[in-house]
Amino acid sequence: MKKLLVLMMAASLMLLAACGSSGDKANPDTLIMGFVPSQDSDKIAETAEPLAKELGEILGKEVKAETMTSYSALVEGLGAGTAHIGFIPAFGFVLADSKYDVEPILKSERHGSATYVAQYLVRADSPVNKLEDLEEHASDMIWAYGDASSTSGYLFPAAQLMEMYDLESTTELQKEFFKDSVSSGGHDASAAAVLEGQADIATTFDDVRETMVEDYPNIMDELKVIGTTKEIPNDTITVPGTLDDELVQDIKEAFLSFNDDEEMIKIMNEVYNWDAIIEADKSDFDVVKETYEKLELDESVLDE
Repeated sequence: MKKLLVLMMAASLMLLAACGSSGDKANPDTLIMGFVPSQDSDKIAETAEPLAKELGEILGKEVKAETMTSYSALVEGLGAGTAHIGFIPAFGFVLADSKYDVEPILKSERHGSATYVAQYLVRADSPVNKLEDLEEHASDMIWAYGDASSTSGYLFPAAQLMEMYDLESTTELQKEFFKDSVSSGGHDASAAAVLEGQADIATTFDDVRETMVEDYPNIMDELKVIGTTKEIPNDTITVPGTLDDELVQDIKEAFLSFNDDEEMIKIMNEVYNWDAIIEADKSDFDVVKETYEKLELDESVLDE
């Protein structure tokens, strides 16, 4: 009888321990650092490898750099816990935050600023010279955007044009205001589509042309900017809320230490044009959340 009681007590303790451990936060041995394909996917993954290695050495863990197939794929990865560190734009963060427990721990600084703008690009010989000219010409134009979850490639330009031209839906914008639209997969691909005559207007971050000069030496002359959006919060480093708190703090401190490491900042600049890494708060992205809610994006567009 005594032996039976001991066994029952042991089983109860094991059950309690199991219940308690189910709420513990994750501290994986291997961290997946995810990137969105805003530019050439292979180039991003290759350039980020030294960054992953250095971060892994600081944290004492293996860190793998992976370029996701889309912005939405990184959102889902953060939600499922299969991605642990996400380099994700402001709109991507807002989407992730609306569905999952995520935290923006850091954000980028470029040219001394925590914000940037989206731009509209057309060919230099286009009759469109300003956004107001679209009223006459848009019905004959194909719009190229990188990804429907891109803040500068889609969200802010779409919101701006819908307000300017009193459009009720993104479907109306893409299929009626413009002749048609195409999701190119990246900012550079959108600009290239205009250059190569596959599209007539592209929306990208400012100024994607500078990152493409090596492949397109005359791009600054061949494409012109006809307008920009209002200021957009810079992109983030976001982590799942389920990640161990001490690990999150270690990740944050590791990235902040890169501000004093010229080689690491150079890599950050080559990957996503980051000049520095600064702290972030959820409230920094309220303007993006408000734009998203006001726009009421068609869910079918986000799933493209």
